[in-house]
Amino acid sequence: MKKLKMHSKNFVNENIAKVAELFPNCVTEVANEDSSLSLHNSSLSYAIDFDQLRQELSSHIVEGPQERYHLNWPGKKEALLTANAPIAKTLRPCREESVDFDSTENLFIEGDNLDALKLLQENYLGKVKMIYIDPPYNTGNDFIYADDFAESTGDYLLGSGQKDEEGNRLIANTDSNGRFHSDWLSMMYSRLKLARNLLKDDGVIFISIDDGEQSNLKRMCDEIFGEDNFVATVVWQKRTGPDSRANLRPAHDYVLVFSKEIDNAKGTLNKLPLREKRKNDYKNKDNDPRGPWSSENLTGQTGHATSSQFYKITTPSGKLYAPPEGRCWALAEKTFLELEKDGRIWFGENGSNRPRLKKFLSDSDGMMAWTWWPNDEVGHNQEGTKEAKELLGAGDTFDNPKPTRLIKRALMLATKNDDLILDFFAGSATTAHAVMQLNGEDGGNRKFIMVQLPEECKEKTEAFKAGYKTIAEISKERIRRAGKKIKSESPITTQDLDIGFRVLKVDSSNMADIYYTPDSIKQKQLSLLTDNIKADRSPEDLLFQILLDWGVDLTLPISREIIKVQKAESERIKDEGNSDTPNSSFIPHPSSFQEFEVFFIDNNALAACFEKNGKISENFCKELAKRQPLRVVFRDSGFKDDSAKINVEQIFKLISPHTEVKCI
Repeated sequence: MKKLKMHSKNFVNENIAKVAELFPNCVTEVANEDSSLSLHNSSLSYAIDFDQLRQELSSHIVEGPQERYHLNWPGKKEALLTANAPIAKTLRPCREESVDFDSTENLFIEGDNLDALKLLQENYLGKVKMIYIDPPYNTGNDFIYADDFAESTGDYLLGSGQKDEEGNRLIANTDSNGRFHSDWLSMMYSRLKLARNLLKDDGVIFISIDDGEQSNLKRMCDEIFGEDNFVATVVWQKRTGPDSRANLRPAHDYVLVFSKEIDNAKGTLNKLPLREKRKNDYKNKDNDPRGPWSSENLTGQTGHATSSQFYKITTPSGKLYAPPEGRCWALAEKTFLELEKDGRIWFGENGSNRPRLKKFLSDSDGMMAWTWWPNDEVGHNQEGTKEAKELLGAGDTFDNPKPTRLIKRALMLATKNDDLILDFFAGSATTAHAVMQLNGEDGGNRKFIMVQLPEECKEKTEAFKAGYKTIAEISKERIRRAGKKIKSESPITTQDLDIGFRVLKVDSSNMADIYYTPDSIKQKQLSLLTDNIKADRSPEDLLFQILLDWGVDLTLPISREIIKVQKAESERIKDEGNSDTPNSSFIPHPSSFQEFEVFFIDNNALAACFEKNGKISENFCKELAKRQPLRVVFRDSGFKDDSAKINVEQIFKLISPHTEVKCI
């Protein structure tokens, strides 16, 4: 029976395997000092002969390093290393802090976003339609993640605590730091690299930033996403007026937009609804029964024109019009005549003006977006602060939260009704608020994944005074209150609106350390061990580790069921002390039944039973196999011995041959 691996993806191994398929001569064996590269296997590992690989990819003899155009900084290689390294961590469910835990399709992950992104790789690879993040701007006054790149991959797998001696996860990145830009770039590089994997092929990422790191971030994204996948740099007017304290105060921030694959994303960006001001441009000067309309120029450039686009038009008053010099009609003559007959050509109120094409408001599918987002359309900093203050019932609980209208503009451009949205710098959870708000307005079922570190609120802050100990607490409370507010404002249209979220917290693996380093434990010590799972972990903790390992959607519905089966005859006789009772007249005694707690994911997609102390019986497995789940997981200590495991595998092969059986 196969065991689950119980750690996140090892991208190094995967990348080496891909290279080996193309260039087997560029892969060589090395002695493995890194336990993560050969878990439970041999002491040999594999590495790339980069000199040989460079020669394979060149049409001439390669000697020495080559100069090339790229963004580089101290720590870049270490940032790549940590993005690829696996971690032995898990996500532990927290029902008491969740809303509608069993039914919601939204996630709130509390913990380091680097860990969270690694843990989500199997479950959400290529499934996220839109990412929005508002990372630290690196102003010299904010904090960045203190990633530790000094460990080997093996140590990273076992520990990966990434904290300083005082247990802090964040560091103040002051402008006096000699690695001021480098530390920020390293922090962003590893996270964006992992985030790209989660995007769908037509997915889009929006990143808020200011002038301080905009140019560096653009070049970094050119490398990670590909320069050809750059969509736009949006300029957002974040202020309503100038700051009197400076001669030339910036009034804007940027939102960088990149796609996963530009060819796939081009056709997926939506048009925006017409603004009221634009709707007012539509009139009905001729009382057309089709309603208000506006008119458009009917001429075009001659670059690709055909002969059918050069003709004279006679107005109702008898006046003749030819295309202006150097231009042609935008329509072929046949098409023009059909539209004229249908009343879609406007010659002015007197019927003698140059012809224009009528565009009806009822036919409009919206307007194309552009890269200037003024604050009267998408809000400003003060609006974002006011929204958070009103919702949370306290003072300025969060620094410069983005207005929901800004995020909603991005959502309207990049998503459709059932898409998944990720924000791994959740902050005050404006993105979750905007998702629920837009769903409430258009009836959509967009889903969100928010990730936020439980960064402590300082005692002097308004947030701490209001009772919030961490930023994550602020995030969760805003989602709770925003959801209730949206439903209360539109109770009829939002009856089915999902305003819940399932809280999962990043934590150390459920498995004891010996699970990852069995060779370091003497055989005598191993014989004394009865279980490889930490004593403080619940069955639901184990369930979510399995969902992670198997790459199952973490928001699928979960049901819990007690399956009752008769004990084997030998067990019944032992329990009842009634060895003289013949089988033919045996009446089951209540004590002759066993009860087994089983979790079912998405009905029958996965079944998990975590009974221990050798309790798993053949009768129970036969009953479970009859339900023919696609996958089944047992706890290793639930079997008396290896022969019991083998028997269970045979039972499933006979009764439910398509069921995949594993243990932890």
